[in-house]
Amino acid sequence: MTVQPAHTQSQVTVVVIGYDDAPHVADAVRSALAQGPAVGEVIAVDDCSTDGSGELLERLAVDEPRLKVIRRPTNSGGCGTPRNEGLLAATSPYMMFLDSDDVLPPGAVDALLDAAVRHDAPVAAGLCLRKELPSGRETPWQPELYTRRTLVAHPARRVRLVHDTLCVNKLYRTAFLRERGIHFPEGRFPYEDFVFVARVLAAGPRIALVPDPVYVWHVRRSAARLSISLDRSGIANWRARVDADQLSYDILLGAGEKRLARATRVRFLDHSLRMYARELDLRGAEYRREWWTLTRAYLSSFDEGDFTPAPAPGRVVARVILAAEEPRDLGRLKEIAARPARLNPPYARAGDGSPVWSADLPQVELDHLVIRPVHLLPAAVDAELRPRARGTTLRLRLHELYGRMADAGPQTMEVEITERDTGRVGFTGTTPLTAHPEPESGHWSAEVPLDLEALGSGTWDLRVRVRFKDGTHRNTTAHAVAGTGLLRRRALPSARHGVLLVQPYATHAGALAVRLAPGWRGLTEVLRRRLKRLLH
Repeated sequence: MTVQPAHTQSQVTVVVIGYDDAPHVADAVRSALAQGPAVGEVIAVDDCSTDGSGELLERLAVDEPRLKVIRRPTNSGGCGTPRNEGLLAATSPYMMFLDSDDVLPPGAVDALLDAAVRHDAPVAAGLCLRKELPSGRETPWQPELYTRRTLVAHPARRVRLVHDTLCVNKLYRTAFLRERGIHFPEGRFPYEDFVFVARVLAAGPRIALVPDPVYVWHVRRSAARLSISLDRSGIANWRARVDADQLSYDILLGAGEKRLARATRVRFLDHSLRMYARELDLRGAEYRREWWTLTRAYLSSFDEGDFTPAPAPGRVVARVILAAEEPRDLGRLKEIAARPARLNPPYARAGDGSPVWSADLPQVELDHLVIRPVHLLPAAVDAELRPRARGTTLRLRLHELYGRMADAGPQTMEVEITERDTGRVGFTGTTPLTAHPEPESGHWSAEVPLDLEALGSGTWDLRVRVRFKDGTHRNTTAHAVAGTGLLRRRALPSARHGVLLVQPYATHAGALAVRLAPGWRGLTEVLRRRLKRLLH
């Protein structure tokens, strides 16, 4: 008798969960069914939708025998409960999860199943792509883990696995989850993935990694109802993230996985803390106070060994929060939390001359930050865009950094301007740096002429590369200077377009970017979108 290859047998259940997502749930289900014969069943769990999603799924199931629909009588308030119901109902040897607003790319199930069967691995994981909609720009999630096919004999041998908190880019042996009692938190529990993945890693399975894209995570920032991970405006979201992080730590530590538990602390410092710190100055005073108090309390539970392995920028943010009872220095914290990190002046020193965060917080030492190789230094570059009808100028200033810049000898500044959605390079240029010594600290400046008309419409990001006398360089972004009138919208006369609408602005991380809308049609579209945002 001929035995079919593993990927041609019906061995996988795909659990699709959704709530009030009629515009997208059918696409998610079809992407699962389109995986081919390896998918024996698709279980769609509707969490008591009120928009017709349940009826839509049942109509699809009439013509598709592999589709089974579970309609919950009450809404759970989260993602964990419907996923758990799908897990209980699954009849296949393997399973994976899919959210109603995402899709599985072609070949995803085959890639994961082949790896799981070949290595007899209870878990297989692959690359997730974050896809911004409507632009279509794709960013790989945790790409360092998925550079090649490999088998991790035990999660503790690849602690970076802790950083991949997604449950959806993975295939699981169904019996493994059931026998180990691995499930999601019930009810409304934001960041339920954190806990589920911690429980999986705590069980110590072999994990097969593949470089293939196996999941497309759709990011819809303009949606009427933001997803839990995108809706970070309320303090409840941060509290939920901290709670999920703490529970993940407790699960791994309780399983005796000390290295993995410590890796959750590193993940918090380098990812969660930096991301939310970049947005603090966008929040109100009450939010900031609550966030600061909550974060100080959580960080106080860390020991020194938790801080040491974390990248320096996250440690600096944490040290400032622990040292100050009230929110402070939000602008500088945003810059040091950026990627890449930027340490803006003032550059204070302690009594012994060592670098510190500020004169009144000498306990926040910066030695570990400024002794790094020059290509990793948190170099601070200011940028001013001065749009003019007769020629736009980009002014750049590189700050000294406790003598490190002068020692390295900055010589030129390379400028690259790229369109955010497509990655298209619209401008590149190199200009010499001119030194300007000052009494306290020096700086280097440069000016670059720009033809904004040639860039065209879209949102454009600025990146710079500082080259030093020994041939080394530092890639970074530039801090948007918010001087008088520098970050305001302007309509410039244009020989090519008639009119060019120019909007320099600071990103969440404080970097300079610019939106361009050429022509009267572009001007009308900008006004239309602004009116829509105001009404929304």
